[in-house]
Amino acid sequence: MLYLSLGLVLFSFWILLSGHYTVITLTAAMLSTIFVVAMTARMKLIDREGHPTYLLWRVIGYHPWLVRQILGSAWDLSKLILDPKLPISPTIVEVRGTQKTAVGIATYANSITLTPGTLSARLHGNDILVHAITREGAKHLKKGEMDRRVTDFEGGE
Repeated sequence: MLYLSLGLVLFSFWILLSGHYTVITLTAAMLSTIFVVAMTARMKLIDREGHPTYLLWRVIGYHPWLVRQILGSAWDLSKLILDPKLPISPTIVEVRGTQKTAVGIATYANSITLTPGTLSARLHGNDILVHAITREGAKHLKKGEMDRRVTDFEGGE
């Protein structure tokens, strides 16, 4: 299943970037995909954590929520920047992720960084040092909703 999934992802990515749908292009995409998947399998680089197909259905619930968070934060940050007084209150906080896997904690740290106004500055174990442009943003992050969502996405309790 991992090999098939990787092949489909690589083939789709090739076709998406190519933008050409001729027989030669599709053949080159298919042959390149088969070669890359075969070499990756031979080098034993495909594993459950590096290519987490088991998370595919959970993406449907998590990514729309994350997009809403990104858009809402972008709107808030835009208003903050356009305010003549520029009422920023930069702060650094440390949050602890409740995720059990490397994929889970990486997803949490990346989700923090993707949200405008916050940046994951350091990751040590499950502790993430976060720079927030406002204290309110840091407080919102400390409430733990994103942590709970990522833990659910990961499949934890």
